[in-house]
Amino acid sequence: MRKILDMIPGLKPDDSQSGAGAYVVPRDGFAAAAKALKDEGARLAAEWASDDTPFAEGFSVYAAYASRNGYLIIRSKLPAADPSFPSLARKFTAARRFERQIHSLMGITPLGNPDLRPWIKHEDWPADAYPLRKTFDAGQSLPRVEGSYGWARAEGEGVYEIAVGPVHAGVIEPGHFRFQSVGEDIINLETRFGYVHKGIEKRFEELSWTDAARLAGRVSGDSTAAHTLAYCRAVESMAGVAVPERAHWMRGLMVEMERLANHLNDIGAISNDTAFSFLLHQFSILREKVLRVCAKVFGHRLMMDKIMPGGVNVDPGDKAAKAILETIENVAVEFERLVRIYEENPSVEDRVYGTGVLTAEAAAEIGAVGFVARSSGLALDCRADSPFPPYDGISPRIIVLNSGDVHARAWIRIEEARESMRLIREILEGMPAGPVSTPLSGVFKAGSSGFSAVEGWRGEIIYWVQAGPDGLINRCMARDPSSVNWLSIERAIKGNIVPDFPLCNKSFNQSYSGNDL
Repeated sequence: MRKILDMIPGLKPDDSQSGAGAYVVPRDGFAAAAKALKDEGARLAAEWASDDTPFAEGFSVYAAYASRNGYLIIRSKLPAADPSFPSLARKFTAARRFERQIHSLMGITPLGNPDLRPWIKHEDWPADAYPLRKTFDAGQSLPRVEGSYGWARAEGEGVYEIAVGPVHAGVIEPGHFRFQSVGEDIINLETRFGYVHKGIEKRFEELSWTDAARLAGRVSGDSTAAHTLAYCRAVESMAGVAVPERAHWMRGLMVEMERLANHLNDIGAISNDTAFSFLLHQFSILREKVLRVCAKVFGHRLMMDKIMPGGVNVDPGDKAAKAILETIENVAVEFERLVRIYEENPSVEDRVYGTGVLTAEAAAEIGAVGFVARSSGLALDCRADSPFPPYDGISPRIIVLNSGDVHARAWIRIEEARESMRLIREILEGMPAGPVSTPLSGVFKAGSSGFSAVEGWRGEIIYWVQAGPDGLINRCMARDPSSVNWLSIERAIKGNIVPDFPLCNKSFNQSYSGNDL
């Protein structure tokens, strides 16, 4: 990899970054670096920008790449008078939405991106309102302007359009799905989000390093432990904090409990969308047992606000292991009985096999991660690819399937639930003694930054934090797995029938909140 990078003119090491290898390239080398890395098989994991005016500079654009050698960050500095950069969209499909968001929220233009419709920021905002710039006043009241969204169209005899959402029946968050169909056959789907945009990345800039951990835990509430862990690891890498060993293992326990609870919920929900509601009720009971023991042991059903920079703020003691193990053993027995029912039900089988296929090629092209990638033949998992404690000592088994259909996405969850139960037992048996936190002290160097990647239950979660001249947060970028995985449903649904959309969508089950930030 280094030989490839050495061929890029003007490339220099970026010593301000920690948590990943980092380089600075001239603006015209940003796309050249992307091409070189793609040729080497790297995946574009994230792309974002920062406002560097507090440092008496312009802007910067960043791209984080994942490869067999870990993560690599490429940065280009942009002048304030001409905030633009060469787009990566023709090299990486995932860049299309990353760059739409950069353009909408930071006001930086990706030259050559074929789609610059607003993303996250809707078209009724003033065109020159860029909320991630330092000049933007988050407390101001913005005027609403007239605007329209240019939806993709499919025309021809017999083609008609179906709009679903953004408000849905039930408890799911708002998102707009627009289909073009012939009869019941779907020929195109376009998704649109931003309806739960909360200004989270802007809000980070107003908080202390410690308080911001609580906000990270609310980016996507069902992934609160994993998001908080990713934020904390980014801060700790920048601060050079040595987290106690027991805290590492306690964090791993929380993330695996979170993974187990969510997979149990999704297996039941997928079954429910095949009209087999019995399994929804039964798997919901198992999930409830997991959440109740979390409340008993950690003091919160979702373990929210229990992970913090420097470690964790709860230590239930060794007696808690007995309560968790008893629950896991109870859940495991009933879980296997329910899985047999799932396997042997012909009506479920008829709905899930061959439905909503995401091919390995499509998954790789869009940069899919997590169980979506693994159900389409891609062996991607941060716990194995970039292990950190406790995963550097208790290697998880990475399960990969190749069919890429609803069944594969459900069965991956089944296998990963089994694996999480095994890991929970192993973590509890190997839990080291000692303290569970260390102080986050000292002053952060201006311009220093930290990067981390954590495998949440949906997949790879990425955080990047940067200290300002005052040592506080200048920028915090959060990338939920949904930011790339939402593209999957658009690919997988084509050729299916409209009534299968809810089932396909549930099998992906991506986060609206995590995408909209």
